Amino acid sequence: MNLLDPIGWAVVLLVVGCGLIALETFIPSGGILSFLAFIAVVASIVVAFNRSLTTGLSFMAVAGLAIPLAIGLALKIWPKTPMGRAILGELPSEEETKPDDPRRGLVGRVGVAQSLMLPSGAVLVDGRLIDAVSQGIAIEPGQPVVIVEVRANRVMVRPAATEEAQAAAFEPDDVLARPIEEFGFDSLEDPLA
Repeated sequence: MNLLDPIGWAVVLLVVGCGLIALETFIPSGGILSFLAFIAVVASIVVAFNRSLTTGLSFMAVAGLAIPLAIGLALKIWPKTPMGRAILGELPSEEETKPDDPRRGLVGRVGVAQSLMLPSGAVLVDGRLIDAVSQGIAIEPGQPVVIVEVRANRVMVRPAATEEAQAAAFEPDDVLARPIEEFGFDSLEDPLA
């Protein structure tokens, strides 16, 4: 009495071989499980070739796809297992992997365009001159802008709405734009004349 025909045995041996390959990832056996997996996959192909040439070739093709798939799936799952976490440690969060950029605190701040932005130019924010890129809109010098995001090495800005510019109530930090009376000089005329 035969429990399985040769195709059934070939399928079982191929599944056992792929399972042993995946198990080798989780249980370090020094290559014993990999050797047993190799024997199971080769036996599967031999049994399939005993059936017919086309069946054997098709099992070789299936084994060529199933083995890398089993290895890839095992390596994808492995870091989530207790042994994988013990060896690799905890994976860093997305916030921990971002570079520390002090410009990220400027998001939402209102500044003034210092140059014509087509689309890049200079923006004055909190007394600091920053290179920025507009979101595809030409911005005239002196126009209020809002910092939208900081991504990689780019500071993205957009024109500020009138209520945003009024809410910021910024004064020009440019020394040359202030009236001379603010500096306490009596007169710039020649006192000896």
